[in-house]
Amino acid sequence: VQLQASGGGLVQTGGSLRLSCAASGRASSIYGMGWFRQASGKEREFVSAIRWSGIISYADSVKGRFTISRDNAKNTVYLQMNSLKPEDTALYYCVADRYSTGVYDLWGQGTLVTVSS
Repeated sequence: VQLQASGGGLVQTGGSLRLSCAASGRASSIYGMGWFRQASGKEREFVSAIRWSGIISYADSVKGRFTISRDNAKNTVYLQMNSLKPEDTALYYCVADRYSTGVYDLWGQGTLVTVSS
């Protein structure tokens, strides 16, 4: 399985972006997908995830602003990011759980989101 993330870019405070992550290969072996992010000089942190069981989770810092969704037919997960803040600036990584452990063991390349103040 491979993950291909896209959709990052530069946006002003209050703006919106939608990230996409497409899974290719043995996508049927995935049990959940999500997003982590890492800002410059900071540790990587969880953003949001969606399990194939339907369970969705968000970090407190993005609740009410970000929405994760899934297109089963396209094996793609989306992260709609609204009301963006400068502190959302980070490299966003798409992740997948291939073994139903709740651990996201597969990481895609990052896509950079920059929010200008």
